[in-house]
Formats: sequence, C-alpha cells, structure tokens
Amino acid sequence: MNYQTFQPHPDLEPLVKCYWTLEVPASTQAERQRIIPDGCIEMAFILGDDIKRYTSEDEYILQPRAMVLGQTIEPFYIEPTGYVNTFAIRFYPYGFANFITTPVKNLANKEAPIALLFEKESAKELEQKIIRAADTNERIKIIETFLFDKLNNQTTIDTIVKTTIDTLLSTKGSSPINAILKEDLSKRRQLERKFLNQIGISPKQLGKVIRLQTALKMLLNQQTENLTQIAYESQYYDQNHFIKDFKEFTGTTPKEFLEDKKMTLSSLFYAKD
Repeated sequence: MNYQTFQPHPDLEPLVKCYWTLEVPASTQAERQRIIPDGCIEMAFILGDDIKRYTSEDEYILQPRAMVLGQTIEPFYIEPTGYVNTFAIRFYPYGFANFITTPVKNLANKEAPIALLFEKESAKELEQKIIRAADTNERIKIIETFLFDKLNNQTTIDTIVKTTIDTLLSTKGSSPINAILKEDLSKRRQLERKFLNQIGISPKQLGKVIRLQTALKMLLNQQTENLTQIAYESQYYDQNHFIKDFKEFTGTTPKEFLEDKKMTLSSLFYAKD
C-alpha cells in the first residue's frame, strides 16, 4: 500500500490542504475499509479498478471515476474490486466553495460526479487529461491549471466563517462557538446558515471532527496509550466524553480501532496527514 501526499502551489495553499495518491495491488482477499470523517472535502480520480461504497450491510454503489466527496459526519465502508490507483485533492473546509456555484451543503454525505459541479465538457476534458497524464507531477499541474481557471476572485468566503474555521483549527476544535463569536452572539444563527451553505456541516460538527482528528493522530502515532491523557490533551471533558465522540465518528472504540484490519486505510490517511 503506497500512500503519498504533495503540497499545493503557494497561491492555492489557503484553499487546498494537499494532493494525495494511493496505490494498492489487486488482492483476492480485499477487505472493506471504514472511512471516517476528517472535516475536509475531496475531489478524487479513480485511475485503477472500480471501488465499491457500501450504502448498507449488503448494498453498494460504484464510486464515480471522477468525483467530489462532500463533508461526512458518519463513517462509511469502501471496498476495492481490484487494483487501486487514486489521485485526489484534499480541500480545507472552506476551500472548495471557492470553485463552484452549487451550495456545498448539497454535497454532504455523498459522492458527486464532477460533471454535475462544473461545465460538462470542461469536466470531461479534465478527467481525460488526468487519466492520460504520465505521472503525479503532471496531474498536479493539470489540476492546478483547472483550479486557477475556476477560482473566481469576486467570490470570497465570508470573514466570520473563515475566522471561525481558523480558530477551530488553531485550537484543535476545542473552542466553543460562543467563545469565538465573543460578544456578538446574535451572529450565531447567521453563522450556522453560512456554514451549511459554504462548508456543508455545522460549526459544532466541524469542531468535533477536528478535535477527534487531534486525538486520532496521538493514538495512531503512539504518542501515548493512555486514553485519559489523550482525552485531556485533546480538550475532552473526560475519557468517557472522548470515547463517546470516537464511537460516533468511527463506529468503534479506540482499542478496537487499532486492532481492526478494516481501519487500515483510515489509519494510514490520518497518521501521515
């Protein structure tokens, strides 16, 4: 399993977190992998064999070959049908809204073919260029040209939304929304509406996801095996609060997560990110 990340052009760094690639040889014993929320939106191009995304225990859809995965607030399972070769762009929570006119909330908890979000011919041309590209560096050049073309300088994320997200990121999701807004609590409802339109989930949900990611990295990088210490350093009220949030977003306990082979892919993503 070969997972690599690449940094974006400096002018795109405020919006794009990274580019990543994943290659996994075909296996007759491929297992379902549980993917957990990370607070980001991703555009992905499946260059290998199809990938299943389970909608229930026994039912699944094939993920679009060129897609955008919106905000997710619950884990889901995927399963490769053969050789895995994926190139993807990971956007910051407020990043992707700069490139489309569709409300980001419409993308939550699902995959959307890029042809539904961009002009059809432009999306088809992009997909073909990505497929025909010689290597990752060429794919990065192609996608960055596309993003720069789509970036509308007249469209900016509302200051209050970006400030809230920046504060959540800098405090690892632990700042209460009321504390961020300080005295101007009348903006709380306005902030909720703008988050749904531009980010796809509520400020509270994003804060919980960011805080969980902080705890996950500590767990995966084996900085400590003490769950109480992880909970404390991740700003949870106590260990029970940490475990409750962990199960909400991963569907399992911290101990089970580390021992579950179906978590291999998620572990790889979040330990290295």
